[in-house]
Amino acid sequence: MARSTSAFLNYLHLDVAIVGLAIVLVLAGGLANSVDTIRSIGSTIPNLSPSAEAPPRARDAERATQTLTPGMRAALDYVVQRYRVSADALQPVFETAQAVGAKRHIDPLLLIAVISVESRFNPFSQSPMGAQGLMQIIPRYHQDKVPNAEVARPFLDPVTNVQIGAQILQEAIRRQGGLMEGLQHYGGAIDDEEQAYANKVLAEKLRLEQAPRRRDSAGA
Repeated sequence: MARSTSAFLNYLHLDVAIVGLAIVLVLAGGLANSVDTIRSIGSTIPNLSPSAEAPPRARDAERATQTLTPGMRAALDYVVQRYRVSADALQPVFETAQAVGAKRHIDPLLLIAVISVESRFNPFSQSPMGAQGLMQIIPRYHQDKVPNAEVARPFLDPVTNVQIGAQILQEAIRRQGGLMEGLQHYGGAIDDEEQAYANKVLAEKLRLEQAPRRRDSAGA
């Protein structure tokens, strides 16, 4: 009788173990199905999908990611060494100058030369007159030229500043009837007969143009 009771109890323990295992498997299967269901639903809703990303800030068409021309790359290297500025920080500035220069028919090295003269590549510089950013633009005169409303401080944003500055320079050259006159107007020095501002910008542009030759001679 004792042996029969013991066997019966062992049978009950085994049964309970099997039932317990079955319950665990059922629950696990249900959980897996639930996860699959959640993933399936989430994949149809962008914000719930595991691989979904927040929509990027709209990029202005003028600033397309591109490969710099050899001349622009050499000028970038020259500016990095001369002004002790990070190449990573300057890359989008040079890309923008190259893209907007092509669009507005302005030599991109001329834009870089203006930046050099105006701000020495400090995107946060501000003059006593309130001119801001790389190309020293006075915000109250050029709010209508801001291309991207999403930028909180467009005149201190390097890319936006170059886009606006290029437009201002293009209009100045057209209205004043020539490059020298346009540069003088941009620099606020129309009455200077010696055209010191324009000559300073063009001298800097010449140094930028000679950067590839200096690099080649240094590497020889």
